[in-house]
Amino acid sequence: MACAQTHDVEVVSDEREALDPVHLQILWNRLISIMDEADVALLHSAFSTIVADSRDYAVILLDRHARSIAQAQICVPAFTCSLPSAARTMLQQFPAETLKPGDVLFTNDPWICHGHLPDFYVIKPIFHGSEIVAYYAAAAHVSDVGGRMDELIARDVYEEGIRLPPCKIYEAGQPNQPIMNVIAANTRHPRLVLGDLGAMTGAATVVEERIGQFIADYGVNALDGVAEQILSRSARAMHDAIAALPDGDYPYEIECDGFRKPTRIKLNLQVRGDAMVLDYTGSDDQRADASINCVLNVTHAHSMFAVKCALVPNVPNNEGLFGPVTTVAPEGSILNARFPAPVRARSMTSFHLHNAIFGALRPFVPDRVQAGSGSFWWMTCSGRDAANEPFSVHVLPNGGTGAVQGKDGFPTMAFPGNGSLTPIEIIENRAPLVVTERSMAPDSGGAGEFRGGLGQVIRIRTLRGPANLTLRPDKVVFPPPGLDGGLPGGKGEFLIDGEQAPFEPFTLQEGQELTLKLPGGGGYGDPARRDPAALAADIRKGFVSREKAEELYGVVPEAE
Repeated sequence: MACAQTHDVEVVSDEREALDPVHLQILWNRLISIMDEADVALLHSAFSTIVADSRDYAVILLDRHARSIAQAQICVPAFTCSLPSAARTMLQQFPAETLKPGDVLFTNDPWICHGHLPDFYVIKPIFHGSEIVAYYAAAAHVSDVGGRMDELIARDVYEEGIRLPPCKIYEAGQPNQPIMNVIAANTRHPRLVLGDLGAMTGAATVVEERIGQFIADYGVNALDGVAEQILSRSARAMHDAIAALPDGDYPYEIECDGFRKPTRIKLNLQVRGDAMVLDYTGSDDQRADASINCVLNVTHAHSMFAVKCALVPNVPNNEGLFGPVTTVAPEGSILNARFPAPVRARSMTSFHLHNAIFGALRPFVPDRVQAGSGSFWWMTCSGRDAANEPFSVHVLPNGGTGAVQGKDGFPTMAFPGNGSLTPIEIIENRAPLVVTERSMAPDSGGAGEFRGGLGQVIRIRTLRGPANLTLRPDKVVFPPPGLDGGLPGGKGEFLIDGEQAPFEPFTLQEGQELTLKLPGGGGYGDPARRDPAALAADIRKGFVSREKAEELYGVVPEAE
């Protein structure tokens, strides 16, 4: 059975009360700035490296109907698609009329949230007097939820950690201590996990105060009116962008590494008038032996991110954009896994969806699609320090981004997420590791008229004794693809003393060296069309060797 995911959000617009565009932009920017403040509050109060340094979280503002209307400008974009639907699911169990000031709803159920257990979701109603006028929503990837240390191997979600259904984590401002105790008892790092949960809920205070000021300045009706205008205008922008495409079915198929065998993603992008369907029928079945399955929420969220980037890149993210696009995937497929499928490493699949969508859209919007990117990998170092205290450090290194028409890809930058590499000083301070090298990898960017961004090389040794590591590499079999004649980026490698490291958790012994070679981004356009001056600059800077210039571009420019 094929299941569909869409955000069929009712938008009621009264054109007689429509705000002029300038006034609307001012009010909308104020809401976005409120969420930027919440973002900073969460960032500065978080405990773990995965939140405080890698920024694997998002904060958004929902209106009184739990529709997203504003988000922080730096956040994980896919979270902003799944948070509103998760909020509405939680509110079905805890209706708005039963909520009190200080209540905070919580769940980490992958089939409600964002597809794996480490993603914690919290929803807090914002009151004006006795009336709920909005909701604060936050998602964050916490450092540990128990279960197996392995990122890739599990037989079902029960092996992957603790799963809590929707509940009240705070009630009338007081913590639900039994729930807190359950979380603490089922994680290896309760201080980090409960600290990050506190940061998520604490940031809501900023939003409550600022929304109160907004209402004092403009009134409750202004907040409702802005929400309707944001949603209706954004929906129209997406409808118009889709309507500009020719009607038809546009198939595209890709293969990616998967785990131990490739994963096939098959897309039929359907355009009918001003609506779009992304049909993934024909993609691989869900895996019972690997944690790379996606729930439909995740498939829809990562698909929406790619569609938004290509069709309406200048409209701030909100739920009005989501309604014109429907995502379809057969239940039981790797993109719509049935409970209780293992899902922990779902990004090994979901982070490739944009390549299929951009490939299908390239003939129509060639200047708005991107070749494949080399991010992201995942590494954790955990154990106990000399004082027998547990520690956990997450490192999320990125490869190069894919090139676009008119511009080379960026080196070592995240796509399709906004995560960043934990600073080396933090890694070395919190774990018994020494980073001996971090450098850009020459010749890793895919050749093209516009070159892919370079990947990077990271070399790590232990400072004292062994270190327990878990690694989740990607694009070591199938490199990031090029577009429009551009060549793929360089493949990734992960080595211990020159030999391939295992996918399973391993111990880096004292004296051993772990080398991570992150993939480069794919190129865009025929390499023969590259500007000779740009190629000469690449050679001069060490981005492309003279040997590869001759092999891939067919020419070696004269040295300057």
